[in-house]
Amino acid sequence: MFEIVDVELIARVCHEANRGYCAALGDTSQVPWSEAPKWQRDSAVEGVKFLRDNPSAGPDASHNSWLEPKRASGWKHGPVKDEARKEHPCFVPYEDLPREQKAKDYIFQAIARSLLEI
Repeated sequence: MFEIVDVELIARVCHEANRGYCAALGDTSQVPWSEAPKWQRDSAVEGVKFLRDNPSAGPDASHNSWLEPKRASGWKHGPVKDEARKEHPCFVPYEDLPREQKAKDYIFQAIARSLLEI
């Protein structure tokens, strides 16, 4: 049996899937994992760890686990993702996210859980 225990590898796969999904929506601002800023890679790794440690967590819980560290480090809502200003358009409660943004949490969870179960 093949085992994927490398959380960072799973995070990378999730990141690249998110990048592909965003491109399908017309958002080409997402960069490849190798070019992503450290905070973004760390956020994906933490998302995978959260799901590993909370296997029954729903997409709203994943969003909240993404939101809280950002809040603690000074991020806030803004019209576009802006690392310098620490602004992000998804910095809202889960229920206020547009449907296409909620889909990112479902996609991330499906991929991470699938790979964590291998």
